Amino acid sequence: MKTALVTGATAGIGRACVDTLIAGGWRVIGTGRRAERLAELAALHGAERFHGAAFDVRDDAARYAALNDLPGDFAEVDLLVNNAGLALGTAPAQHSELANWRTMIDTNVTALVSLTHRLLPGIIERRGAIINIASVAATYPYGGGNVYGATKAFVRQFTLNLRCDLHGTGVRVTSIEPGMVETEFTLVRTGGNVQAHEQLYGGAQPMTAQDIAETVRWVADLPPHLNINTLELMPVSQSFAGFKVAREAS
Repeated sequence: MKTALVTGATAGIGRACVDTLIAGGWRVIGTGRRAERLAELAALHGAERFHGAAFDVRDDAARYAALNDLPGDFAEVDLLVNNAGLALGTAPAQHSELANWRTMIDTNVTALVSLTHRLLPGIIERRGAIINIASVAATYPYGGGNVYGATKAFVRQFTLNLRCDLHGTGVRVTSIEPGMVETEFTLVRTGGNVQAHEQLYGGAQPMTAQDIAETVRWVADLPPHLNINTLELMPVSQSFAGFKVAREAS
């Protein structure tokens, strides 16, 4: 049985990835800040199939301590799913808070590369795989996307560069880039604004966390000679059509 490590496992896409991978025969380590939710996953799946590691991915000391203390069968990671990430704020750059920008960079970029660096030797040894959850925001800019989109562009390019560096090792590396997915994402981004959440997703038939988790499982279970470099997904209701034009008042 192979072992996957999924970051941001306490909600949304990460939680769905845990459930889906375990159902597909994987053993899973789930990380997240909310220990009580990790305990719920452990109770649901059992200690033989799930191990919860409660820490903030931005905390270097806590991250390395948790990885160094992985028990028995969980100690050798075959698949890393870098899912933990967030957006904060919807304001244009000139009105954004610098603290929010730093939190997004620390979470979406610095923590991701730090965890990848720590696990990479073992993944190479086991000819494993890395799946990074990026976003269509990596490719298509939008108002208020400023630093969030930039962090996801980093994730996309980091994935492609890993593929180059890992040439010949047998390690597969994929960037999965979803569009609109209904999770806690907008609630986090807006500080718990339920109305903003409902306005964004209402009537739009967005993708679900399960949709993305099934995609992760599909990529993870592909034959070892096949690599998906990048995979962009959107709900049918969403597209990248339309450019904005600012006009002077006549």
